[in-house]
Amino acid sequence: MSRGKIKFTEGSIEDRLEQALVPDWEQPYKVPLNWCWTTLAHVAQWGSGGTPSRISTHYYSGSIPWVKTGELQDDYIYKTEENLTEEALLNSSAKLFPVNTVIIAMYGATIGKTGILGIKSTTNQACACAICTNAVLHKYLFYFARSAKEAFIKKAKGGAQPNISQEIIKAHEIPLPPLAEQQRIVDRIESLFTKLDEAKEKLQEVVDGFETRKSAILHKAFTGELTTQWREEHGIVLESWKTFIFDDCVEKMQNGLAKRSGNKGNPFVVLRLANLTEDGFSTEDLRQILLDRNEQESYSLRKNDVVMIRVNGSKDNVGRQLIIEEDANWAFCDHLIRIRYKEDVVLPLFMVYFSKSSDYSLYIKDNMVSSAGQNTISRKGLIDLQVPVPSIEEQKEVLNIIQNTFANEQQVKETSEEVLEKIDLIKKSILARAFRGELGTNDPCEESAIELLRSILSTTPEKEAEKIRRLAVSIPNEILKELSNELQKEIVRLYFKKDVKTLAMDDIMAVSSKKFDLLESLRVLEQKGLVKRQNNGNYTLLR
Repeated sequence: MSRGKIKFTEGSIEDRLEQALVPDWEQPYKVPLNWCWTTLAHVAQWGSGGTPSRISTHYYSGSIPWVKTGELQDDYIYKTEENLTEEALLNSSAKLFPVNTVIIAMYGATIGKTGILGIKSTTNQACACAICTNAVLHKYLFYFARSAKEAFIKKAKGGAQPNISQEIIKAHEIPLPPLAEQQRIVDRIESLFTKLDEAKEKLQEVVDGFETRKSAILHKAFTGELTTQWREEHGIVLESWKTFIFDDCVEKMQNGLAKRSGNKGNPFVVLRLANLTEDGFSTEDLRQILLDRNEQESYSLRKNDVVMIRVNGSKDNVGRQLIIEEDANWAFCDHLIRIRYKEDVVLPLFMVYFSKSSDYSLYIKDNMVSSAGQNTISRKGLIDLQVPVPSIEEQKEVLNIIQNTFANEQQVKETSEEVLEKIDLIKKSILARAFRGELGTNDPCEESAIELLRSILSTTPEKEAEKIRRLAVSIPNEILKELSNELQKEIVRLYFKKDVKTLAMDDIMAVSSKKFDLLESLRVLEQKGLVKRQNNGNYTLLR
């Protein structure tokens, strides 16, 4: 008999136990002596959901949560993207699962993703849903399922969109410790994960704050704050800084080549917008066209030339400046402007960093011209831009501090990103060790988990069937159509959930904290002839 299915046979408990235990030679790895190996089928009741017809759009206008595999994020689920009506449940294979149901995705790109219900919810058919027996804690099963993701993916079958079935999941082996050890394992995992998440949050703040810190450094650079100590050491005051208009800093500005091809001359690289990146020039896709000697001389770029984006669909890119660090046999297209600064007034690299400052960016956005989805800044548009200019020596010091500080920030960012990548690997390692009994939590004196499994296997089929029956609690359609609000539905649903005809007033009042609304709903249900109040105060369902 397959160990992937629970079957209640005429055999003894020991026969069932033998069928449930994984033989030594099939066990994936060794575990502590008071643990045992069984399959997922023997520690939970499994089911799946369904998708009500999309043609009946009103099925999706209810208040019953409906989980899809895309919403599984290896965490608790408290809210769903879509909600179903009672009618949708009646007319589909969707069913309501209780809180703490563990979910494993079975289809396509989401295979092996997990979730755990923090609310009562239905699911689609791509979700394998596990309601734990008394043999396993729901969080223990949840974390084990997370650890088994890669194993589930390897077992998937199919071509372009491989799937796993419930039978594959149910036949998957699980190491089963005593219940007390399961709880200790969960506690240790969550303690370690909490510390890792706290570290991750702080590291992410470092990464996310990278651009903000760079902006702050640039602000200090072009207000003189960055070189305060340097001026004190050299007997220079902040008042030595001057303000120039942009035009006074420029020796020559020239728009680039408008031609896209040539019929004479020699092949020559012409820089395009695609070649300008945040970090510099990209040489992966350089284009060449034929240029004659005059064009080459007119449009060539030399060391310390600055290239500025003149026109672009993105406002954030307009005005961006990059420096040519070495002589290059490159020309530039008409989306760009070549700037040659007066180097006795401003250093070209000083201006490139100034172009990264917030003051420069705000000026460009205020003075660009937008038309037909394109944004343009011209020399005329730059004419009123004010540039804070210290001496050439102080400009060199500004550049030195900026470059060193940026290099340090970049190193911190990269280190943080490396550690962030390792945190997920550390979590995988913790889970792998947890289910091998290697977290230092096991008590070898505790009763073997085999006894735990034996007690579950002694449960009668009738009790298991009753547990499954309680999953799908729905209201018959002939009653449902008479209910006008969710509170009335909750009251009626309670009769079907408990499978009784009469409910005590205390049970009904526990449905909601809104006592006045409950009493009003009961009054309406009585008027509709759905329930009747008995002399002892209990209420009987009449249909």
